[in-house]
Amino acid sequence: MPFAMIGFFIGLHEFGLDRFNYKLLLLVIVCMVTARNAAMAFNRWADYSIDKKNPRTASREIPAGIISQNSALIFVIINVLIFIIGTYFINPICFYLSPVAIAIVLGYSYTKRFSWVSHIILGLGLSLAPIGACLAVTSHFSFITFLYGVAVITWVAGFDILYALQDIQFDKDEKLHSIPVKFGMSKSLSISLGFHILCAICIIACSVILWQQFHLRGYMVGGSLIFLALLVYQHTIVSEGDLSRLNLAFFTTNGIASVVLAVGIITDFYI
Repeated sequence: MPFAMIGFFIGLHEFGLDRFNYKLLLLVIVCMVTARNAAMAFNRWADYSIDKKNPRTASREIPAGIISQNSALIFVIINVLIFIIGTYFINPICFYLSPVAIAIVLGYSYTKRFSWVSHIILGLGLSLAPIGACLAVTSHFSFITFLYGVAVITWVAGFDILYALQDIQFDKDEKLHSIPVKFGMSKSLSISLGFHILCAICIIACSVILWQQFHLRGYMVGGSLIFLALLVYQHTIVSEGDLSRLNLAFFTTNGIASVVLAVGIITDFYI
């Protein structure tokens, strides 16, 4: 959602749309929420048999019997339909591309069954947020939101590799694919760091563009620097010998980083 808001407000200002469209913002939010709902629920539905075997995930709602598989699938279908209907009311190009977006965010759930690039596919699905939100405003693709999309791919791939470290042995036993399974823990930590270095380069490049094109200054720079600092921080609290703070790195740190980045950019547009 934070990156979707970045794309939305860049779209407003890139095309000089001074009149704020609350209806369009609401439609974008609805589409972001329903796409994520569908993706998360479908992932749980598709991974039911896997999650049931893994002690770490056996307590999740579907394998634990709290939510039935059929209910989860109905929830997915409802959210997909709301998403597509929402794109119809945004503009034609978003509507025409909506099946592609759904295919990517749902298709990710099966990639770990045959390829270790699943982390990148997850990033690709989330990268649609800034690109799609800007497209909703302008009906045109934007280079800077595309660059933010690349930043999201590398950001997500990097932290998803860290998250997958805790399931290396289980994934090997179940013949599932991931970068940790393919390359081992030590190399995976380096690969994750490499992805985050690429993410940092993209964030810096986007900041330079925002500085030059929109004359954004303090808040944007501050938000970007905090985002980069939190990227570094999560690599200081996760190591080959200590995965105890993995949830802090995966959930808390990344959640704060994305929100701070978005708030800094959006604030700078109006102050």
